[in-house]
Amino acid sequence: MKKTLIISSMLALGMVSSCSESFLDVKPTGVASLEQVTNKSGVNALLIGAYSLLDGIGSGTTNWHAAISNWVYGGVASDDAYKGTDAGDQPEISFIERYEALPNMVHMRGKWTHSYDGVARSNDVLQALPQVKDMTEAEKVQATAEARFLRGHYHFEAKRMWNMVPYIDEKTYDPSNPNSTKLTNDKNIWPNIEADFKFAMDNLPVTQSQRGRATRFAAMAYLARTYLHQQKYADAKPLLDAIVNSGRFRLVDFHDNFRAATNNNAESVFEVQFSVNDGTNGGNGNAGDELNWPYFSSAPGGGCCGFYQPSHNLVNAFKTDANGLPLFDTFDNVDLKNDMGVAASAAFDPDRTTPLDPRLDWTVGRRGVPFLDWGIMPGVTWIRDQQYAGPYTGKKWMYYRSEEGTNTHSTNKRRLANNFRLIRYASVLLWLAECEVEVGSLQRARELVNMIRKRAKESRPVTLADGTPAANYVINEYPANSPLFAAKDAARSAVRFETRLEFAMEGHRFFDLVRWGVADQVLNAYLRSESRRRQYLNGAVFTKGKSEYFPLPIDEITNSFVNGQPTLKQNPGY
Repeated sequence: MKKTLIISSMLALGMVSSCSESFLDVKPTGVASLEQVTNKSGVNALLIGAYSLLDGIGSGTTNWHAAISNWVYGGVASDDAYKGTDAGDQPEISFIERYEALPNMVHMRGKWTHSYDGVARSNDVLQALPQVKDMTEAEKVQATAEARFLRGHYHFEAKRMWNMVPYIDEKTYDPSNPNSTKLTNDKNIWPNIEADFKFAMDNLPVTQSQRGRATRFAAMAYLARTYLHQQKYADAKPLLDAIVNSGRFRLVDFHDNFRAATNNNAESVFEVQFSVNDGTNGGNGNAGDELNWPYFSSAPGGGCCGFYQPSHNLVNAFKTDANGLPLFDTFDNVDLKNDMGVAASAAFDPDRTTPLDPRLDWTVGRRGVPFLDWGIMPGVTWIRDQQYAGPYTGKKWMYYRSEEGTNTHSTNKRRLANNFRLIRYASVLLWLAECEVEVGSLQRARELVNMIRKRAKESRPVTLADGTPAANYVINEYPANSPLFAAKDAARSAVRFETRLEFAMEGHRFFDLVRWGVADQVLNAYLRSESRRRQYLNGAVFTKGKSEYFPLPIDEITNSFVNGQPTLKQNPGY
């Protein structure tokens, strides 16, 4: 595991040498001495270094392998999206989409390296703190809490990717023992992750003076999220209740969760900060989604690269019945009208009669519907290979044309300052609804889901130039006598369906299906249905007991050898 705190042995040798050449007294460029970091400013620099990896960029990985949006692993690997682009571009993602990931993939190594470099940077803070003299105990406790929050996050990412992974804390690394971090992955590390978030929750302030730093409520929400991944609903519920009862958060207009102009709004519990035109080369912008733009020079992003296209299945899921409620079992029977196979020069009118959830057109770009302030989405001209990857493009991370040059980087339009809302108040409400279903409070679950649906109904819809809605948007709350909240199984399905609609294309879907224990059922049904539209999915199968987790990178297993034996064990089926 890489360390960002490096004390050069060559420098130490130079200090005791009798040689007088001046170059031996010059510290290596880019290397911090122990004295430089064991003070208040040094600890803050180390902490910022740990925060800086939240976006998924750095640590030698390419930009999308560890993107905070998890669009490859949480999106393309689910029923939300196709890889997009064309068949020959980034073929590793096609293997992931078909549940045929391999241990030697660059994507696996990139995500692993990033996760554990994040752990290492967090541990650097914790290793330095005991030697710091110019911080108060309260300041040290807060720095410890922030570092442990971040360490919890990076381990959480690794845990849900690979399940059995090593937990590495600040006491593990021994600079005199190069094998000290070569730990086994034969233990469940959820208790360690819980302990990190619990410490953070107990010791972080309610608010921070600097945006982007973890707060008590961010740690509380993350701890609850950790419990949900273990089906510990009774443990998660009081934490989520506390966030709701705090009165510090509220739902905002739905689209305001996806605009740079409304970053860090009242719905944000924890979001990853992006910035552009800040004196850097664009590395502080959202580089993780750099491939996920329309394939046309006059479209947002400037013409690259056509990845991460919404599936027909996802678009169909936004259809509603005449009462404005989801169709559940029948939504995918017939495709919503689209422009598959329709030439750009041919006339096309989108469906304006089928009842639709208005969140669809803030989530997906489709022909005939306005695309922010870019005018009407033109269809095939924005798509790299429509026959391969379908007619839709993603929308939530896109920028307004009027923002180009201000919220986009001057040299790269795909690097933008639109933050990623990792945990928002809607997350808390729907997680709490899950808990209420599992403890038997079905009407409270209905109330929570209705808060989300009421917000969707009252948020401004996508409109045409004359101000009329762009489609027949019909969405309503579940009535008090709804049969869907009269029994636990039906209520559970309703909450899960709402979660999909609310967070579509945000990279959570695959991990939700796995933690709910329904991935094999949902994704195999999806593959059977979707293969009639996307031929490259023919023969793809989600294998229960294998496909829930990805293969450990083969290089990491090779590098884990101690005394002739690997300390890391590969996941089943790989």
